[in-house]
Amino acid sequence: MGRTNPTYRGFLDGYEGEFDDYRRALRRRHQADFDRLFDGARAFADAAGYANHLDRDTLVLVSMLLAHEERLREQSDEIARLRAAVEAGDEAPDSVADERRTDGAQ
Repeated sequence: MGRTNPTYRGFLDGYEGEFDDYRRALRRRHQADFDRLFDGARAFADAAGYANHLDRDTLVLVSMLLAHEERLREQSDEIARLRAAVEAGDEAPDSVADERRTDGAQ
């Protein structure tokens, strides 16, 4: 037999579509932030699909929060790495030197 519930990814696409008017009303600089929230929710769609018995609105929010936590952890790890490099006496840690080359600054 077929599924009785739509897939989580299908639900998420429809749920995001419900916010089209809201997204359009946002200032342009905030629209990309809004899009990243739903990108974060999509990143954990596999896990949310397994939790089919839970409220799907809640799953979207938890997925967004989890993606946010992941970004915070990655930034915290990068800050710790940069601090350690500075304390060790490195003049320009690799990522900073790479950014300088990418930006064109020498």
